[in-house]
Amino acid sequence: MPSSFQEMWAELLPLGRDPGSGGYRRFAWTPADAECRAWFRAQAAARGLACEVDRNGNQWAWLGDPAAGDAVVTGSHLDSVPDGGAFDGPLGVVSAFAALDELRSRGARPSRPVAVVNFGDEEGARFGLACAGSRLAAGVLTPERAAALRDADGVSLPQAMERAGHDAEAIGPDDERLARVGVFVELHVEQGRHLEDTASPVGVASSIWPHGRWRFDFRGEANHAGTTRMGDRHDPMPAFAATVLAARERAAAAGARATFGKLGVLPNGVNAVPGLVRAWLDARAADEDTLGALVGAIERAAREHSAAEGVQVALTRESFTPVVDFAPALRDELVRLLAARRAYEVPVLPTGAGHDAGILAAKVPTAMLFVRNPTGVSHSPAEHAREDDCVAGVEALADVLEGLACR
Repeated sequence: MPSSFQEMWAELLPLGRDPGSGGYRRFAWTPADAECRAWFRAQAAARGLACEVDRNGNQWAWLGDPAAGDAVVTGSHLDSVPDGGAFDGPLGVVSAFAALDELRSRGARPSRPVAVVNFGDEEGARFGLACAGSRLAAGVLTPERAAALRDADGVSLPQAMERAGHDAEAIGPDDERLARVGVFVELHVEQGRHLEDTASPVGVASSIWPHGRWRFDFRGEANHAGTTRMGDRHDPMPAFAATVLAARERAAAAGARATFGKLGVLPNGVNAVPGLVRAWLDARAADEDTLGALVGAIERAAREHSAAEGVQVALTRESFTPVVDFAPALRDELVRLLAARRAYEVPVLPTGAGHDAGILAAKVPTAMLFVRNPTGVSHSPAEHAREDDCVAGVEALADVLEGLACR
């Protein structure tokens, strides 16, 4: 089994890797994404699995008859954030195939259909909306809203899908397919370092914090940087900068998270006072009341600082995912299955990161396994998991699949 994981990992590792940063640029419906999808098809074919692409571009590799229903599904995603790490998403897909190999080596015979899935555009790096593939399938994202999503070059999501050879006319809720799924278990590298402080290479998720993305448009007056007196300016940049500091302060006080990580400036000239600063806020908290209060406080700060600079500010919520409590019975079953086979305690922990499992939780029972991350770094080339921990994750996932599908 270790060689199965290592070989797959070595094949996938160079795909979409930027030689300058060492990170990954596997954006949805690009050539790098196509290479990853071809890798997925090849892994399915090597194992005799039936591979199909659903109406929303998600890939499925089936062991057994999917029409039989009550399937046990595992997997994750292969796309990345800009210059992201190697493990976020791909670890779950590689581990899923390796776990099937481990089941075969054990002589286990599933009595339920088993599938490995690669959800499309989980990170939302190109079109700005995370978990687009699973949101479409679950009916959380409507075809109309999906059609309005644009990348930085103005290409719409359906146009990008069509250019990549996918029929975008069919996108939308996929209730029939999801009705075949009995449970979904997603393995993921831990995005944080809780497990590093324990003796456990693997943990089980309890919940996902509520989170969302908000766009702030600070509008002022573009002007000449060399001739416009400081007191005559309507500069949106100071208002934005003060809002960033306010967001950091208020998030720290609330034990929450607030990040301005994406920014657009017009006219974006060194010798020009900006006319527009467009910034995206990512905010997360342990509960929805705290998150709502946090975003409200940041908005008030933005309006206060904008008024002081003589500029206008508008706030648009672009996405929101409520708190997700994973199915308690399934979560407890995972803990029981692992405790019966593994010599380590299995921690149960929440996460502040969103996942496809969180989107599907409204439709099917879902659970997550986390693999230890020694630094806690994620969404960066420095993201890492030790090989022995990855192997432990594969073995744990195989234990779960055997317990759920081979009864």
